[in-house]
Amino acid sequence: MKSIVILSGKGGVGKSSITASLAVSFSKENKIVCADCDVDASNLSLLFSLTEDKYEEWKPISTNQIAVIDYKKCINCNKCLENCYFNAIKLKNEKKIVNDFGCEGCGACQLVCPVNAITLKPINNSFLGYAKTKYDFFISSAQLQPGNSGSGKVVSKVREQALELEKDADFLIIDSAAGIGCPVIASVTGTDYAIVVTEPTPSGFSDLKKAIKIVDHFKIKKGIIINKYDINPLFTNKLEKYTKDNSIKIIKKIPFDKNFIKAMTKMIPIIDFDDQYNSLFDEIKEEVLKEI
Repeated sequence: MKSIVILSGKGGVGKSSITASLAVSFSKENKIVCADCDVDASNLSLLFSLTEDKYEEWKPISTNQIAVIDYKKCINCNKCLENCYFNAIKLKNEKKIVNDFGCEGCGACQLVCPVNAITLKPINNSFLGYAKTKYDFFISSAQLQPGNSGSGKVVSKVREQALELEKDADFLIIDSAAGIGCPVIASVTGTDYAIVVTEPTPSGFSDLKKAIKIVDHFKIKKGIIINKYDINPLFTNKLEKYTKDNSIKIIKKIPFDKNFIKAMTKMIPIIDFDDQYNSLFDEIKEEVLKEI
């Protein structure tokens, strides 16, 4: 199974919309499975009209822990409080209290406690599930609970579930989160090819270069899609010069089109909303296949 990750660095560039239509294009001739790895704001399923009630499974999972203090053992040395990097332990009425939303489960407090009064217990910090699209392929997805941490580990669970759903699939298509944090790193790690989606804006250009650094760190082959390329010709030229100077392939330039927004409001991929995009995404697929 070959894995293709779509990332962007910056949010709002059309990454998930492109992922959805590219998945449909690949599914025409190949067996695929998708992993929606934006676990803080999973939107890929919505582009296939898959609301939570249409999921075949949606279960709580634990990928993180929280510190628990045994007050019978505690000797009030305050070492846990002093060594908590996240300031999750506070004094209240001379009693140490762990803030559920502040604790990252790092275990520093447990290590420094001289009387073993602190343990780490698992917490259900997210939901994991899957659904099948009308195009006959599965989407593995998850949602991190608000205020909780551990998004990188949740992404790993999403990818593991995708591989279990379709063990004999030809391609795993991963929709990464925006940015360059833990969930993005967990999405990119171990993939065969990265498609970096950008737009011709100062922030789009800046975040593109950050995303490229992550992909290069893991030595993954890559290509770029410039979405809405015609909204800012000056920055499109800068992007093209950057890719040329750094020997990066531009897979496709996509013009600004309000039909992308209309397709999103109808909760369908643009390839299914406007027939002209069938050939465009088939061309993107063929370019990717040449590289992997």
